[in-house]
Amino acid sequence: MTIYDISEKAGVSIATVSRVLNGSRNVSEKTRKKVLDVIALYEYTPNAFARGLGLNTMKTIGIMCADSSDLYLAKAIYYIEQKLRSNGYDSLLCCTGYDLDAKASSMNLLITKKVDGIILAGSNFIYEVETENKYITDAASQIPVMLLNADLDIPNVYSVVSDDYTSMYKATLQMIQSGTEDILYFYNSASYSGKRKLSGFQDAMEKKGLDSGLARFYQGSHEDITDMTEYLKNLCRSGLKFHGVIAADDTLALAAVKYAREMHYRIPQDFTILGYNNSMLTVCCEPELTSIDNKLETLCQHLINTLLGVLAGKEMPKKTVFSGELIRRGTTR
Repeated sequence: MTIYDISEKAGVSIATVSRVLNGSRNVSEKTRKKVLDVIALYEYTPNAFARGLGLNTMKTIGIMCADSSDLYLAKAIYYIEQKLRSNGYDSLLCCTGYDLDAKASSMNLLITKKVDGIILAGSNFIYEVETENKYITDAASQIPVMLLNADLDIPNVYSVVSDDYTSMYKATLQMIQSGTEDILYFYNSASYSGKRKLSGFQDAMEKKGLDSGLARFYQGSHEDITDMTEYLKNLCRSGLKFHGVIAADDTLALAAVKYAREMHYRIPQDFTILGYNNSMLTVCCEPELTSIDNKLETLCQHLINTLLGVLAGKEMPKKTVFSGELIRRGTTR
């Protein structure tokens, strides 16, 4: 028996069940009695530290990320932990890798630790095959699950996302309008976010009647900039011609800057480059890197606010979308 089952049997929302368990006054006595009757009938005991039974919570949130060495994820974890701590919550971090079984195992581990909620940082936790998301559905039947920059329509799952599609679409159009048309899209992730970025690039190229097939997937380490540079050189040696690179993250874009230098291109006169995430890497090259700011700190702040609202028994938005911003520097015209 889970809070999802209780909501179905009582004919109320999961948020209403949560409010009853939290002892919230924002529930009618009739509804409260209906929920409590179902709980009593099925002898449901919520999360060992049940709010509605007058006990304390663990005041702990589980955080899962695929790879904490990734600059984007590392920064996200920092923001999330800081904002949790400032609101009186501790956190438990699991770095899962990319294997589904490992993710499910980490999720189960956090639940056994009686955390009050779980945050999935990054879009690699969401799968296109519905059955592969069962580990999230199962967790959400017990505690709220928060998704950072991913979207999944499941009860008790809340999403805060950056509009990667529109950000990439607009940035591609701007690069085209500035005079670069043979643009290579350089990416290394097929996650929810990764696919949205790719679609934005392809649709913008097609809108302008250009080749949307100039996209190449890099399968190597996300830390090996030298190998990324060599990959771009090999593309050139194979006959692929391009005078602009739009990269799915700033590390890939930095490799493109290195490539342009080694090919003796002038940046941005002969070769233009655009990154993504607006990380600290943008000021680590000359000229400095133009990049899309996906508002990561804002996303993390809103995610924590939503989680705290859910834990307080409030009705919170299931999905919130923020727009990115193109930060122009020296690698684009």
